[in-house]
Amino acid sequence: MNVERIHSEEINKNNLKEMLGHLDGIFVAPGFGQRGVDGKIFAIQYAREHNVPFFGVCLGMQMAVIEFAKNVLNLEDPNSTEMKQNCVNPVIDMMQEQKTIVNMGGTMRLGAYACTLKENTLAHSIYGETNITERHRHRYEFNNKYLEAFTDHGMMASGFNPDSNLVEIVEIPSHKFFIGVQFHPELKSTILKPHPLFAAFVKACLGS
Repeated sequence: MNVERIHSEEINKNNLKEMLGHLDGIFVAPGFGQRGVDGKIFAIQYAREHNVPFFGVCLGMQMAVIEFAKNVLNLEDPNSTEMKQNCVNPVIDMMQEQKTIVNMGGTMRLGAYACTLKENTLAHSIYGETNITERHRHRYEFNNKYLEAFTDHGMMASGFNPDSNLVEIVEIPSHKFFIGVQFHPELKSTILKPHPLFAAFVKACLGS
């Protein structure tokens, strides 16, 4: 496996083929803030439209949601309230109970949380079980007000927190391999025992 690191700030709508056309898969990593988000969205759009295996973690998953809202749902000004507080369609937003917390560290969802996977989904096939536990480190979440619209247009939520009903995993069933997770699988992955999501992504990149 050859990993090519690409700064998303260098990606724009005019150089997508040059920057990404030779890749067998596209991984959008976790992060915070506005820096490079436009390039990430362009990269995800390229992966979705060209059937290139895609895997997004935390912010990577959130950017996939924004890209889909923008280019498939055709929503006006879809965004995360982390990036744009007063956007028209906050498809990614802070949980209501977190908004009253003043200390920024206190607003972060930290630690291990349960996740229930829908059967007959990519996520379920990767894990081979229905109930999993994954570690989190983030403030913003998929806005469930938009869930029906996403589902109707081809992006499904395949993993939910059983207590809060928060969306933990999204995927596009019609795509070769397209999955985004709100949690951080890298925190449970080692060289000797790679996380099944990373292993499945590499396998998809290899075309096997």
